[in-house]
Amino acid sequence: MLNNKYNYKDNIQIGLTTEEAKERISRFGENILSEKKKNKPLVIFLGQFKDIMTVILLISTVISVFLKEYTDAVTIIIIVLINSILGFIQEYRAEKTLESLKELTSPTAKCWRDAILRVIPARELVPDDVIELEAGDKVPADAVILSCSSLYADESILTGESVPMEKSVCKGSILNNDIGQSGVVYSGTIITRGNARARVLATGLKAQAGKISSMISEAEESETPLQIRLGKLGKVLAIICLIICVIVTLAGVLKGEELFTMLLTGISIAVAAIPEGLPAAVTIALALAVNRMMKQKALVKRLHSVETLGCVSVICSDKTGTITENKMTVSKIYTNSNILDIYGKGYKIKGEIQLNGRGINPKSSPSLTGVLNCAVLCSNAEISSENEISQRERGKISAFGEWNVSGDPTEIALLIAAAKGNITKEKLKNEFTRISEIPFESETRMMTVFAKAKNGETKAFIKGATDTVLSKCSYYLTDNGKLPLTSTIRKEIMSVCDEFSDNALRVIAFAEKICDNESETESGLIFTGLMGMSDEPRDEAKKAIKLCKKAGIKTVMITGDHPKTALAIAKQAGITGFMKHSEVLTGEELKKMSDNELYSKIQDVSVFARVSPADKLKIVKAFKKRGHIVAMTGDGVNDAPAIKEADIGISMGDGTDTAKEASDVILIDNNFAVIVGAVKNGRAIYMNIRKFVRYLLSCNIGEVITMFLGILSGLPLVLLPTQILLVNLVTDSLPAIALGLEPADDDVMTEKPRSKDESFFSEGLMSKIFIRGIFIGLSTLSCFAFFLKSGAEIEIARTTALFTLVMSQLIHVFECKSEKKNIFTINLKNNPKLIFAVIISAIALFASMYIPFLSSVFTNVPLTMREILISSGFSLFVPVISGFFSMILSYGKKD
Repeated sequence: MLNNKYNYKDNIQIGLTTEEAKERISRFGENILSEKKKNKPLVIFLGQFKDIMTVILLISTVISVFLKEYTDAVTIIIIVLINSILGFIQEYRAEKTLESLKELTSPTAKCWRDAILRVIPARELVPDDVIELEAGDKVPADAVILSCSSLYADESILTGESVPMEKSVCKGSILNNDIGQSGVVYSGTIITRGNARARVLATGLKAQAGKISSMISEAEESETPLQIRLGKLGKVLAIICLIICVIVTLAGVLKGEELFTMLLTGISIAVAAIPEGLPAAVTIALALAVNRMMKQKALVKRLHSVETLGCVSVICSDKTGTITENKMTVSKIYTNSNILDIYGKGYKIKGEIQLNGRGINPKSSPSLTGVLNCAVLCSNAEISSENEISQRERGKISAFGEWNVSGDPTEIALLIAAAKGNITKEKLKNEFTRISEIPFESETRMMTVFAKAKNGETKAFIKGATDTVLSKCSYYLTDNGKLPLTSTIRKEIMSVCDEFSDNALRVIAFAEKICDNESETESGLIFTGLMGMSDEPRDEAKKAIKLCKKAGIKTVMITGDHPKTALAIAKQAGITGFMKHSEVLTGEELKKMSDNELYSKIQDVSVFARVSPADKLKIVKAFKKRGHIVAMTGDGVNDAPAIKEADIGISMGDGTDTAKEASDVILIDNNFAVIVGAVKNGRAIYMNIRKFVRYLLSCNIGEVITMFLGILSGLPLVLLPTQILLVNLVTDSLPAIALGLEPADDDVMTEKPRSKDESFFSEGLMSKIFIRGIFIGLSTLSCFAFFLKSGAEIEIARTTALFTLVMSQLIHVFECKSEKKNIFTINLKNNPKLIFAVIISAIALFASMYIPFLSSVFTNVPLTMREILISSGFSLFVPVISGFFSMILSYGKKD
């Protein structure tokens, strides 16, 4: 039974109070399905010990204890613990970032609480809540329909039926929420058309969606393509390293070294050299990048999208609110063959309507009254001045002398224009009673409202695209009544529309007719007038478009506006250089084109006008066929196919649930600059991953070369097992993570987009890794051999080799900051986190030499200043020589 406390007609006491909702949520629970269990901190920490190399080390510890090598056992345990703690911190941060991301992208609901319509998390809905639904919304709970207009719902998720089901107001009592009832909408289904108000019947597992898994928050995150590639690379390198480790172990034993020492050495080399943590490191880097993007108003839903963002070569963007301000201002009205000017910008209350430079009262002009009445009645937006709203709402007024507004920006502009003629919704309440509405649909490109006049007549008020509305008109309104719409007047109207459009005005046409059903609005309408409004391009969007051109990214503007309006805005925004009609394609032209014709032409097109969501899909496919990586924006239910088809689908924060679910990125701020910022971040994080992979692999190769060539050369064991583990501890963790946090390079948006299929190791990255790794190993070996030849004790020689190896890697981390610059030209100070990480690692190295307890654990000895300087020379030799040669070559190229 419906709760009788609600009076749905006059909106008094709609829905529950906050206190009632709290009581019910404690009784019924949250509106969620069974969730995947979150990893507890202890589980994450213990998970660090599952790695095969860690298990081998722990087994080595047990063997050490059995052989009474207690110092080695304690050392290995300490190093394993420190590594596990560092791994836990990184993984826990990544987990928290992804949790917060899922929370932000989980469904919301428009719900009446305390008689105020609020947007709340869908999980907070309780039985008897009253919700509002419109096209594109995902129904948040099973609910009985209280009122609706042309309501259809896609229930295929429950029934498998692909055709949307028509819904209607519940006529009687609802005793259950069984599937198939026309008076009930079901959780997880999608509203495809119309709007409704409904009362929640069942939530969570008691709703029909409780039988299926449909909530976004339960989506599993699969491995990214980059993680998969690096995982495969890691396995190949692991096999190579293991073979080398076996060779080193056998060679050492054959030389007379102790079996246990060589076993531990082989294991230590494997632990230090095998890049088993590369996929996890990529996850952490991507998760941290997602966190940064969230702060910049872009929610990246899927980790792999960060990689793809860096490849984007075409951005297809909606015009309104993304490239433009989305603050429309009506400046022109055409009615009864007159063009009137409207003064007053934005949401300012002050302003007036003028004809030939003089103020005009709509009461003296029935035709002007007709078009303004239509603008007000055919609208769902609301405006109110300070003295019209209650004390509770006063805090929402944006500024003194401005209207308090809510709703669609276009409709807001129309209401404000009418208010300047002293016509408002409040004043029309006495003349018209709204009955029903046919919402705006991208296919019909018009909206119709039926209202009953005081004399009992039912009248339809229509607004929409000029060509669509005019095609259904047979008459036009004058100050002396309606007259037949002749071809001459029709041409005049289209001429005015073109004139408005040429001046970058978006044009809305208005019409009316005495009738009471949809079928009668297909013809015989009375044309009442046009309104021209403008929406200026955002300053930050202009800068972002300019940046895209430098980055080799094509910006494409998609709009439902008139082609001339679209082209004028595109020129203002910097998308098109000249007023070329060849750069504009309309929806009608698209429909007539074959796929091959569009394929050959699309490279030259920057603006698409009068397009439908179906056209967007065709545009995306054409650009992709051309080999582009495409980003597409959208906010409506019908935009979802194009968003899903695009390489990067982008939905608006205030868009429909359908669009959001299909997208990879959700914009909290519907601003083109945010999209470009996300692309820049995508490029930067990809480069950062290349940087730390280069660093880790070079260092790992250096360690293997040191031990392998040392054994083959007949030298004593260059480093002891505990020393190898120390190298791994101080060089592989903090510096690598910090390198993944590098700020974007200055030239990151001056290069062409990379190909999606481009090898991760392109541009000679693999050769750089191997060459630098070999030199790190040779420098360490040379230092070790130098001190041995000078008569130094083996402990001193090993400590200098350790110092050289660690310092070579800590110097190399700065080289890895750039693939184009050398140690002398790189900006060494732009990443404080990296400097801090290197300092911490260096302190750990010195502590292992000069703190007696640690020096005995790692078998190090304190080095003299001479020994430190000589070791530093070996560490610096390669980067310094390389830097000098690089500078000489660069100067040679300039000459």
